Amino acid sequence: MNWLRFFRREICGKPVVAGDWRKRLGLILLLLGSWVWAAASTERLSPVALAVGPEGGIVYVACHSTSQIRVYNRDTQRQLPSIVLPGAPTGMVLSREGDRLYVTCGTTNFCWCEIDPSTGKTLRSADLRHRAVSPVVSADGKVLWVCLRFLDEVAAYELATGRELHRIRVSREPVSAAWMADGRRLLVVNHLPDGPATVYPVASGITVLDTQNGNRTKDILLPNGATLGRDVAISPDGRYAAVAHVLSRFYVPTTQADRGWIIGNAVSLLDCGSLEMMNTVLLDSIDRGAANPWAVGWSPDGRALCVTHAGTHEVSVLDASALISRLNQLPRTPPGAPASSPDYRARWSGEVPDDLAFLVGLQKRVPLRGNGPRSLVIKGSRLYVASYFSDTLEILDLDKNPLKPALMNLGPEGDFDSEGERTLEQRGERWFNDASLSFQGWQSCASCHSDDARVDGLNWDLLNDGMGNPKNSKSLLGSHRTPPAMSMGVRDSAETAVRAGLRSILFTVQPEWVPEAMDAWLKSLKPGISPYRIHGKVSASARRGETLFRQSKIGCSRCHPTGLFTDLKHHNVGTQGQFDRPDDAFDTPTLIELWRTRPYLHDGSAADLREVLVDRNRSDRHGRTSHLSPAQIKDLIEYLLSL
Repeated sequence: MNWLRFFRREICGKPVVAGDWRKRLGLILLLLGSWVWAAASTERLSPVALAVGPEGGIVYVACHSTSQIRVYNRDTQRQLPSIVLPGAPTGMVLSREGDRLYVTCGTTNFCWCEIDPSTGKTLRSADLRHRAVSPVVSADGKVLWVCLRFLDEVAAYELATGRELHRIRVSREPVSAAWMADGRRLLVVNHLPDGPATVYPVASGITVLDTQNGNRTKDILLPNGATLGRDVAISPDGRYAAVAHVLSRFYVPTTQADRGWIIGNAVSLLDCGSLEMMNTVLLDSIDRGAANPWAVGWSPDGRALCVTHAGTHEVSVLDASALISRLNQLPRTPPGAPASSPDYRARWSGEVPDDLAFLVGLQKRVPLRGNGPRSLVIKGSRLYVASYFSDTLEILDLDKNPLKPALMNLGPEGDFDSEGERTLEQRGERWFNDASLSFQGWQSCASCHSDDARVDGLNWDLLNDGMGNPKNSKSLLGSHRTPPAMSMGVRDSAETAVRAGLRSILFTVQPEWVPEAMDAWLKSLKPGISPYRIHGKVSASARRGETLFRQSKIGCSRCHPTGLFTDLKHHNVGTQGQFDRPDDAFDTPTLIELWRTRPYLHDGSAADLREVLVDRNRSDRHGRTSHLSPAQIKDLIEYLLSL
């Protein structure tokens, strides 16, 4: 029925008489309810985590956009009553017995919850200072560990009381954790490299925690260029850990995308006995990238290692035992003679991260019908994969050949890209993460700016300002409001930069509606709440720092005025690096969300703000700070990190 015609005829078109108001009120409520139902039926779900019940029949899907856990019967594909959460979920784990769900959630207020899945009731919860991800439960079921991503910490909570037991500092942005076989040590994957971008190696890594003593026992770096770490999983026998990440070739000019020249997509294997890296294997093929590896898992029998590719919408199923055997057969030192064949193949273990053919015969790349597979779980022989942008769940039987995914639509059936189901901003976010827009699927915009358009911690030698002068990746938050774009301001606007990126970094030509949608999404991005604020409020130290920041004799606010915190101009403030000319001037960066964009300066050479304000500002060319006391410098930094 035409609802507008009905509304005019039944509600607006008749004079009100005694007794009619009840009927009309009922019709109005019916109409509003129909509109709400229609809107909800096309609401994006955005699944971010999966869990499967002990018998394999019940599937739990944590949906970020609707702040709920959807529950499904796998065999009948019927939806059971959903579980309402107090905030958007960021991670979920099911207890070994299957009688408890543990969820981390929140967008402005953050918490973890313990839920009885049989009733959907929240049994216990605890407030958190900031965003938490990847909850894991101790072997005895008494302690919950969570990664506090932007605090660079991992915290432990006693489940019986909700009391915090430990808070351990790790490396930068912990995003995933997994128990080692002893049930005592926890492996934590860090999303981004920590430290300056100019000191070799530049890579994210793995932190090993002793959970009984609450100690950080070891840091294991991934290979140079490894960043955007996503997930870690430990083999059923406890001997190996697998980590999904990208492998960036940031040290060469970005002249081509093929053969992984700019981005390779990898899984690294760790020997859990020695706590040493075994090797890093490319998931790409010679002529086809496997962009944005995300979730990783082992089959219960240890025969299969599975990795989702969120950028190319597929899952790789690796023969794990054959892969480990092939790695172990390679010599650990380089051969004395050069290769006799022009075909590049790894002759020793050090060449494996560059060998695009290493997985030939060991890898099955299975195309998925969904878009953006970001979570997986394996139960028995079944592999479950949920896709973030298409709201789909796909199930594969690993014992069958060929592997054919069975599709379940979590939301309304139909084309997820239709105009009626997705806003322009949502399509822009999907395309930003979609490697099908790039040549041979090697990378997406998110391969350098992460899925939320921020940073990867690396210096890139892009060709838009010449060759041989690498610049640190910039956050795209607010980029459309702060022209020009790029460190040297070579693009007059972010709109121009988006289109140039499609041509010169993804090496494809797209119809105008693609960059228009990306523009819309980037413009919609909002700053996150700084972890340096307490319940959203700045500290006394930050308030003192703000007073210093605004003082004319210091001059910070002259180039970083309140509002955008940039004057939109170029300045030569004496921060040129070894690849810059003495007279180079750089675009004044915004200070908003400075807490998550280190390393600092255009070349990423400053690891922290103290280095920016003190060590790299001896002539007071970017703020007169040389006369400030250590306490005043601390206050100023506290304010800058609160923005």
